[in-house]
Amino acid sequence: MPDLDLSSVLFVALALAVGGVVKGATGAGSPVVAVPVMAALFDVRLAVVVMVMPNVFTNLWQLRQFRAHHLPRGFALKFAAGGALGVIGGTALLAALPGDTLALILACAVILYIVLRLARPSFHLSQDRAQPLAGLAGMLGGVLQGAAGISAPVALSFLNAMRLERPVFIVTISAFFTAMAVMQVPALVYYGLLTLPLLGLSTLALAAQAAAMPLGQWAARHMSARAFDRIILVMLTGLAGQLVYTALT
Repeated sequence: MPDLDLSSVLFVALALAVGGVVKGATGAGSPVVAVPVMAALFDVRLAVVVMVMPNVFTNLWQLRQFRAHHLPRGFALKFAAGGALGVIGGTALLAALPGDTLALILACAVILYIVLRLARPSFHLSQDRAQPLAGLAGMLGGVLQGAAGISAPVALSFLNAMRLERPVFIVTISAFFTAMAVMQVPALVYYGLLTLPLLGLSTLALAAQAAAMPLGQWAARHMSARAFDRIILVMLTGLAGQLVYTALT
């Protein structure tokens, strides 16, 4: 367990709550907010482990909530199975690599996500073209999820390019995250990264994130998606810079 002072606890709780708002509004993206904050305050391994319970239960909830909306099952299965396989290899990297290397991987993942969101906002990938790429995209996203706690540069960019409707996007990404979590939890236990005290901390993180998700659902109905997105991207830019500075100094 890390040494937690009050200011750190409040900052992490705020990051988890903001992640919950993002999750409620878009169906994904909570680790993109919460993981870099926790990694900047503590380290990447702690951030990945703390996000385990939020990843499991918030995605199961959204999977059930939007179960009536889905792409053809072959696509969702390939995408989720690729993620489940990739997260095993990513967790091995999480256990083996030095902390500074993990921080740089996380920073690069965040920067890549920002660049992809800004560089090609109008890029469109048809379902026919996306179908054969689903397994590979899922696997690459799973490796990033296991090693750095963020699959967004691959997984979210891939699904965003398909221009899916919000309910279809949410159920697809929730199935992907759930499949990864099912494999990630035993892998973290195997490598000795998920302990009972950290499981308790992760459960508290779940409570903070779940409490904020209804606000995100409200924001999705009343706030400009573009403005919301830009706020998150500006915040992520600062966090990525902080991670690079910490890793190199």
